[in-house]
Amino acid sequence: MAKFVSLEEAVALIPDGATIMCGGFMGCGNAHKIIDALSKSGKGNFTLISNDASQPGGPLGEDYYGVAKLVHNGQISHLIATHVGLNPEVAVRMHDGSMKVDLIPQGSLAEMIRAGGAGLGGVLTPTGVGTIVEDNKDFVLGKVTVDGREYLHMRPLRADVAIICGHKIDKAGNVWYKGTTRNFPWLLPPTWSSPRPTRSWRSARLRRRTCIPTACSWTTLWMEGRHNGSF
Repeated sequence: MAKFVSLEEAVALIPDGATIMCGGFMGCGNAHKIIDALSKSGKGNFTLISNDASQPGGPLGEDYYGVAKLVHNGQISHLIATHVGLNPEVAVRMHDGSMKVDLIPQGSLAEMIRAGGAGLGGVLTPTGVGTIVEDNKDFVLGKVTVDGREYLHMRPLRADVAIICGHKIDKAGNVWYKGTTRNFPWLLPPTWSSPRPTRSWRSARLRRRTCIPTACSWTTLWMEGRHNGSF
């Protein structure tokens, strides 16, 4: 049976020190209401896996947009991302030692997330061979040669909580993504690895793992979205 909880209840279920995956690209597609509530929760020491750290200044005049609020508050102790140039605070915190930052090629990050959700032991990619990417032993498990070509063996990525934003959801567990918000969110739900079922704010408990061009159904996750035509 699908279960909906309040925004406050959803945030209360995210513990200090959690590894969190967030969908979105430069803040577009972030689950803004949950992230805003989490930024005010007083919790922290999070590991954030996201394409980027969003940016200061939002389209509606926000001081900080999306996950940039968590960075600004010092709630992120470890950021795993592909691009952080739009958020100057990332560089400041990285250099003063208050936040560890790992940069991974964007396509590699997407495939590492997908591999984690599929239960695979990683992914092979030629991206980064012969570069400083090889030096990151936390994520590069080794190098292999296939048909005469070298590949990096990248670690699969999983998380305690996946926070995504859907344009529309239903109690059957279908998620509709709209426009450019179909960037990372559809990859994240299968990577959720909590040992117990959880509930989502305005979210169905998702039971299936199927995907068609405009609707995706996955396992249980946190999700922010439109239900019955209203936010």
